[in-house]
Amino acid sequence: MLTSMVCRYDHFLTEWYGHWAGRLPLARYGIDPAPRPGRPHRKAWEWCAIAQALAERDMLRPGRTGCGFAVGTEPLPAAFAAAGAQILATDQAMTAEAGAWVTTNQHAASLDSLFQPELIDRAGFEARVRFRPADMRALGLPWEERFDFLWSSCSIEHLGSLEAGWQFVEGAMQLLRPGGVAVHTTEFNVSSNEATLSEGDSVIYRRQDIEALDRRLRARGYGLSCCDFFAGDHPHDLDFDIPPYGLPDRQHVKLLLGGHVSTSMLLILRKGKVEAPTDATGQDAAPQHPR
Repeated sequence: MLTSMVCRYDHFLTEWYGHWAGRLPLARYGIDPAPRPGRPHRKAWEWCAIAQALAERDMLRPGRTGCGFAVGTEPLPAAFAAAGAQILATDQAMTAEAGAWVTTNQHAASLDSLFQPELIDRAGFEARVRFRPADMRALGLPWEERFDFLWSSCSIEHLGSLEAGWQFVEGAMQLLRPGGVAVHTTEFNVSSNEATLSEGDSVIYRRQDIEALDRRLRARGYGLSCCDFFAGDHPHDLDFDIPPYGLPDRQHVKLLLGGHVSTSMLLILRKGKVEAPTDATGQDAAPQHPR
């Protein structure tokens, strides 16, 4: 069973990666769909790892409900619906602030942009997938719904700061039923546990930030699965992409971002049966843990 882990090259050679790479329409996104890709790409790793983590925890089947955040045009809502789950897909509302996502064709404004005929027929998709706008920086809790699982793919690092990302992760856990599972991927700093990008359009989480998140969540009755921080020592793990990213002669397992070598990290969280209460103002009553 997958645990929270840092992306590394040997994952692309596993049975679980090959299974999902063979099912998801990766070629549509310009990604090598081979089970053992000649040019491994961490975005494919994110989608495959999220899907595998949820499947292993019995979340991808009829009767389950899931919620995806900042889904853009990713294939996961359609893939999870194809497995029988009822899906609420969310993305930022269509505003001037969302312009960057819209112009890069990564923004989901309707169900049409999420339909993937390679994965599911139209009738099944429309029966099991809904869409609503949602701002990850202001979820507007409480929602009327609770879900068995939720996910986001490399989105929490774009909320403006390290703390803003963690506030989303913690707040979104309230949307899960007891025993529910949340799976996120985000940027992880493999070159420093001290210096990093802590504010701006893209931040990079360090090991110390991940470990502090687990302590912070435990006070609420949530927990992060065991973390594998090994970043790999294959040549593809030691090389890194540089701007402009994605040129034909480059691998994209690691990359240089703001002077730091970064890659994706999978975070798997579980909600316990007892959740810490909130005070009369709706703020968390659980003690705060400085990072």
